[in-house]
Amino acid sequence: MQHFHDGRDWFFERRLGLFLHWGLYAIHGLHEQEQQRYGVPAEEYEKLTAEFHPRRFDPEQWLDLAEEAGMEYLVLTTKHHDGFCLWPSRETGFHVGNTPYRQDIVRQVAEACARRGMPLEFYYSVVDWHQENYPNLGRHHEIRTDPARHDWNRYLDYLKRQITELCTQYGPVAGIWWDMNVPQAEAPEVHELIRRLQPGAVINNRGFGPGDYSTPERDFDPENANRGEVAFTRPTEACQSIGFNSWGFRRDEDYYSILYFLRAIDTNLARGGNYLLNVGPDADGVIPEPGRKILRGVGAWYKRVRESFAEPLPGLTADPALLATRRGNAIYLHCPRGLSGSALSLHPLKQPPTRVTLLNTGEPVAWTLEPLIYYRDRGAELRLRNLDADALQETVPVFKLEFDRPPELG
Repeated sequence: MQHFHDGRDWFFERRLGLFLHWGLYAIHGLHEQEQQRYGVPAEEYEKLTAEFHPRRFDPEQWLDLAEEAGMEYLVLTTKHHDGFCLWPSRETGFHVGNTPYRQDIVRQVAEACARRGMPLEFYYSVVDWHQENYPNLGRHHEIRTDPARHDWNRYLDYLKRQITELCTQYGPVAGIWWDMNVPQAEAPEVHELIRRLQPGAVINNRGFGPGDYSTPERDFDPENANRGEVAFTRPTEACQSIGFNSWGFRRDEDYYSILYFLRAIDTNLARGGNYLLNVGPDADGVIPEPGRKILRGVGAWYKRVRESFAEPLPGLTADPALLATRRGNAIYLHCPRGLSGSALSLHPLKQPPTRVTLLNTGEPVAWTLEPLIYYRDRGAELRLRNLDADALQETVPVFKLEFDRPPELG
């Protein structure tokens, strides 16, 4: 198993997280990058601050749902590309304190998480469409602004002051989740600042250096962290949103199936990674019902198979569709592609188990240890039998094999 050997090791113990994209963009329900993608003039977009009043926002309800889904940490967008801050930052007037709502959202979420012992990370976008010093040159995820005002050094000082606010005003911070370092700027002092103020915080690889872990997103995977079905060699956290089109709340969204997420979560966690599943609360602060349904569906499965996400065992069997993990004298077999029939060959595994269980249901599973008629030259091989493949088509089966001594591998 991977370790940092310090306070950041919480990251390897808590494997499934809830990502929350929330801000002014929830009001129209179009996209979290509404200002850029819909060509909204800055002065028009800023008027949304007068409409931001989430009357039903309750972080306890977010956490209730997160816990129902088996999620073990949160990541909150404190500032997205639009520059709007969910806390009353002293560095700008473009923040929640200058809306009809007025209250500090970051503080409310941080306090709710602290009461439950739920680690909280802060997402922070390097790109900023509002802060005049950020060099918006029209590159990807940028809006062209007045170049006469661009000053990277001033903007970087602004960023460091805001990160200092986030790292000193809200108790323990579990991580800083950078996004969109479009200039690809190196600024090691920024990460050093975070390390000094919050030594238990993990830092992802989208900021001002390689960070602590990789962040493959949807189909964006510059480090090829999702390539192949082998154990991750670097700490990794895959992230995906419940919807096809957006990360923030979208009124006319298309949604992934629960089965899609079970397969993705199982594949990433069985390889030693984490998974961050995103929802976008609406303008009132409520997670939409399709998202609630997905989270509950994930939780019903995840809580039953949670113990199986342990030490990866790449190449345990000859079947490329199977992933394996190990905890003590138990081996777990993951079937993210589902079952193709009523039996599962585990060649070359030959050690007889004391018990085999389908974790999804807790039911015992029959097994045999004998040669197959077509492969008698291979000798006896372990096989799981009498599996109801059709009944398991809408889930990801995970089998637990228990042995009376350490399994013989390879």
